[in-house]
Amino acid sequence: MLNRLASSPRFQAIAERVPILRGIARREGAALFDLMQGFVNSQMLAALVELRVLHLLADGGATADALAARLNVPPDRMAVLLQAGAAMRLLRRKGARFYLARRGAAFLGVAGLEDMVRHHAVLYGDLADPVAFIRGETTPALAEFWPYVFGASGPMAPEISARYSRLMADSQTLVAQEALRVLPLKGAAHLLDVGGGTGAFLRAVHARYPALELSLFDLPDVVAMADLPANVGRHGGSFRDDPLPQGADVISLVRVLYDHRDDTVRALLHKVFATLPAGGRVLVIEPMSGGARPDPYTDVYFSVYTMAMQTGRTRSAQEIATLLKDAGFAKITSVRTRRSYVSAVIAAQKL
Repeated sequence: MLNRLASSPRFQAIAERVPILRGIARREGAALFDLMQGFVNSQMLAALVELRVLHLLADGGATADALAARLNVPPDRMAVLLQAGAAMRLLRRKGARFYLARRGAAFLGVAGLEDMVRHHAVLYGDLADPVAFIRGETTPALAEFWPYVFGASGPMAPEISARYSRLMADSQTLVAQEALRVLPLKGAAHLLDVGGGTGAFLRAVHARYPALELSLFDLPDVVAMADLPANVGRHGGSFRDDPLPQGADVISLVRVLYDHRDDTVRALLHKVFATLPAGGRVLVIEPMSGGARPDPYTDVYFSVYTMAMQTGRTRSAQEIATLLKDAGFAKITSVRTRRSYVSAVIAAQKL
């Protein structure tokens, strides 16, 4: 009944004349328009990043004509881009000059965010025909970008390994900052990070818990590039085929599970359970679906991203808890983080 009313042009006309309903109608209308223009926002952000406009304005303002001449862009088109940047509150306009706004400064201050925006060109290309994508009729380029998730064995091509490691490091820096606010690491003796890339998460852990023994386990080519303190253990291997290193009482899986299918995840969690001593803990740290309460970030962006990868999926906290329980874990708790779009945390224990 309410949906029929909301979709009725006659009711919408009446709502515009009633003060309370008018506010609701206008907010809903603006929200609908935001949904429609979302892709354009992303593409204009990409243009600002590729042209390094935010960097150029970091030290002071400039006119559209001045930036157009410097960046070899027609002045009228540069004016449109800068106006869009100001509308997105990345820039601030004062007269004919544009300046970096607070949001733009914050964007530049987040490590790896620009590389992530550039990386989205791959995903957006995969979504050029969204209906064919949802029907599974396309071959996403994003799936070819991450060959390691297909169980690649042996050395990876250097350029693939470098791209993988750089993006992992950038994204894990954000995740580490969010997760370490709530992670239950007090009393831990030795943390093993499985699938930890070049060690961004472990570097953040080391900075906060300098006495905690740390180890990294990932593909040999990736571990070789890890920038870690000398006392951090390094172990090269594949968690699909090789045993996990022994001795840790905490094992972290940072943005690992959602890269893989359920059968791979089940096998990994069973391996983690067998590796841990009694009382040992596993930490699952990654964006999670809202499940019965859909999340506006993870159930759009991350769910579509993992679908494009064709190897994993974004699971809800309840689904992950079920997988952990099936592997033998108990005392499974979901730890609330401030920003679900960065990461969520689940901790479980081997009794």
